[in-house]
Amino acid sequence: MIEPLRATKTDIDGLWQLSLKVIEDERGSVMEFYRQSEFEAAGLPSLGDRPQVNAPLSLKGTVRGVHAESAHKFVAVASGRVHAVIVDLRKDSPTLGQARSFELGRGEGLFVSNGLGNSFQSISDEPSVYLYYFEQEWSPTMPGVSCNPLDPDLAIDWPIKEGEGMIISAKDRANPSFKEIVG
Repeated sequence: MIEPLRATKTDIDGLWQLSLKVIEDERGSVMEFYRQSEFEAAGLPSLGDRPQVNAPLSLKGTVRGVHAESAHKFVAVASGRVHAVIVDLRKDSPTLGQARSFELGRGEGLFVSNGLGNSFQSISDEPSVYLYYFEQEWSPTMPGVSCNPLDPDLAIDWPIKEGEGMIISAKDRANPSFKEIVG
């Protein structure tokens, strides 16, 4: 069972102790760092214009993505190292289908515009934490697309290959191919 955000007032006015939502699976976990609506429901003040921040903890070899929500994202590494791959999944873009890879460590990040597919693989021996700052609250019904990160048409050169320690969710593995997305 996933526990919701819990906020407990301390004896100092304006100071709360928080227990954040953590969603675990075979890849590691996603810690929901900030969701404005849950903060407000718990009686906490808003933190401003960024309505959600997630902090997935990913074990070495874990691949997450390729996810292209209809929202801007700022992504950054809080710990460990990742091999990030951004794929243009915007049908009207002159760079449709192009991908760029980045090796990122703590304090390095990317601003990922609406419609660009974000993905990464944890490549450090210690688990990596890859922060997502969303422009709007994520929901399963949010417009956007997801693409299979193992699609041969994308030809992403993941540093840790299948059969050599790659961990990927059944959900990401079942995402449509690039050709299915672009028609």
